[in-house]
Amino acid sequence: MVTTTTQTTEVPWLTDQEQRAWRSFLMTSKLVTAELERGMGQHGLSGTDYSVLVSLSEAPRRRMRMSELSHTLLLEKSRLSHQITRMERAGLVRRESCPDDRRGQFAVLTDEGWETIRRVAPFHVELVRSIFIDRLTPAQLAQLAEIFEPLQSSMREQCPKDEAEC
Repeated sequence: MVTTTTQTTEVPWLTDQEQRAWRSFLMTSKLVTAELERGMGQHGLSGTDYSVLVSLSEAPRRRMRMSELSHTLLLEKSRLSHQITRMERAGLVRRESCPDDRRGQFAVLTDEGWETIRRVAPFHVELVRSIFIDRLTPAQLAQLAEIFEPLQSSMREQCPKDEAEC
C-alpha cells in the first residue's frame, strides 16, 4: 500500500481585479503581436525579421555579435542562427567572423537590409500608432511606461546573459 502525504498550502488566488488585469494584459499582448505580424507580413517580413533589422540598424556600424543580438531579442542562440540564415538568403543580413574570437560571429545589416528598414519603418510607426499609441491618452502612456519599465528591468536582470530565453 502506497501512502502519500499532501501538504495543503493556501494558494493566493487572484482577486477579480487581479484576474481582470492579468487576462486583459495577456489578450492585449496577443492581439498587438498578431496585428504587428500581419502588418509586417504585408512587407514580406515577420515580426522577428523586423526586430533584427531594427536592432542592427541602431547598432554601431550596423552590426552586433550574435550573442548580444540573441540576448537583446530574447531569442535562443539556435533560433537566432536559423533566423539569420533565413535573412541571409533574403539578402537582408550577412554574417562576419569576429577577429577577436574565432567562435564568435557578427550579424551585419546589408545595404538591402538597410533599405528595407528605411522603407518599412514608417509603415511600422503608423501601425504602432493605430493599434496602440492613438488609443491611449498621454497620461495613460506615461502610466504604462511607469508600470512596465521597472517590471521589464527587474525581469531582464534575472535573465542570465548567456541564456536568451528566461
